[in-house]
Formats: sequence, structure tokens, C-alpha cells
Amino acid sequence: MKALLLSFAISATALAGPYAPAAGQAGTTAIPANSSLFKGWATAVSQFSLGPIDIADPGGDLASFGTLNEVLGASNAAVDNFPVLSLGDGGWITLTFGQPIRDGAGADFAVFENGFSDAYLELAFVEVSSDGATFHRFGSFSQTPTSPQIGPFNATADPTNIHNLAGKYRSGFGTPFDLAELNGMPGLNLNAVTHVRIVDVVGSVDPAYARRDSLNRIINDPWPTLFESGGFDLDAIGVINQPVPEPGSAALLLVGIACSIRRRKK
Repeated sequence: MKALLLSFAISATALAGPYAPAAGQAGTTAIPANSSLFKGWATAVSQFSLGPIDIADPGGDLASFGTLNEVLGASNAAVDNFPVLSLGDGGWITLTFGQPIRDGAGADFAVFENGFSDAYLELAFVEVSSDGATFHRFGSFSQTPTSPQIGPFNATADPTNIHNLAGKYRSGFGTPFDLAELNGMPGLNLNAVTHVRIVDVVGSVDPAYARRDSLNRIINDPWPTLFESGGFDLDAIGVINQPVPEPGSAALLLVGIACSIRRRKK
């Protein structure tokens, strides 16, 4: 029996992918929604386009679960798992922030989805812009086998096979993104990122509908999701690194406060 268990453990390890594991496991990069790392959250929706419930049925209904307000502010996952906006197959949304996101040490922001387990993961590409017009996509990587098709009721995803795709982690845990990875992209100011765009990964392994990672591999995630909440379910985007006030500006502010106090005393 011990030999059998050891053999199973070795096989499971061999099947694991090269990327960070699920939330709560050693080595994970998942960030809890209540982390003190977050200094701000998305404040407005710039543009959006919801996708169909089933991309194979273009005449069908669009995804319709949630409202635009659901994706603004902090993640609500600790209280309620359903204040989200479902994007549908291939749908997308662009969010803006009270202050720009800047490139700092480590992850600069994180995206939250409402996946209800470590194996049921609906994924999305992440793009950023510093002018609202030109967007740059983070490199994305998926080693999830393309057979069988992951379905809505037989979720078998392994986070260790997924990297730089929003939705890698279950509800309540954000997938982090580091702007330094986009260094050198034309027209992108890493210290003043104003827009973040989330684009649903359709998840079908059928080449007619499939979406591919940065190495041209088909990305397999739950599909078809034939209900109004189909596609990526955006919960929130949390900001970790924001611009630091210039020393001169901070000094002027302090001088102004001091002068105001003196006037009041007189």
C-alpha cells in the first residue's frame, strides 16, 4: 500500500505544471482580497462589450449577469460571491482608476474572479494602457491539456499549468500582474498606467473558437457555459503600486498646512 501511495504521489507531482500553485498552498502568488497590499481599486468603466452566452451560436443571447457597478471598488468575495459582471464568450471590459498604476517592486495590481474552487477556473487575458488607446497584453501561458474539453460540470483545471491569466485563482484571491514584464512596449508609460482591459478566454478547444496563449497553445477552460453568467466573471481589480508624491510637492503641502495653522492661532 505504501509503495502504491508513493507511486501515486510521484505521478501527481510529474503531472503538475511549472507555475505557482493554488491559493493557500506553499509558493502561491494568490493575494487575498483583504490584503493590506491594496492601496486602491477600479473607480470607473471606460468601455465594454459583452460576448454571447455561446460563441458557437452567434444569434443567441449575450451574457447578462451583473451590472457595471459590480466591478468597481473592493472585492466583495468575503461577504458575497456573486456581485460580479459576466463577460460572456470573448467579451471584454476596460476599467480606470482614481490614480494611475505604476511599476513598483513585485506585482502592481491584481484581478479577481469568482471561481468557486481551485479546479473551476474561468480565464481572461489582461491588457494595459497609459493613454486609453493603445493596449499591451501580458504574456499568457497555459499548459492545460486540450483533451478532454473542460466543461461547466467537470472542471479539472490545475493552477500550476496557468500563468498570467486572470482567473487563475479561486474567489477571494487575486491573480497578480507585474508591469515590469511590459518594459519597452512602445507608447506605454509604466509609471502611469491608466486603463486595464480584461478579455474573456473563450475556453473552447475547437480551433474555430479557441483562444491561444503567447506560445500559440489553445487555452482550455470551462466551455460551453450556457447560462447568463457565462464567461469570465469579473469581481474587482485591486491596485498595489500607485504614484508616490514628489518630495517637492509633499514639502509644499506641509508648508501650506503650517501657514494655515499659524493664521488660525493669530
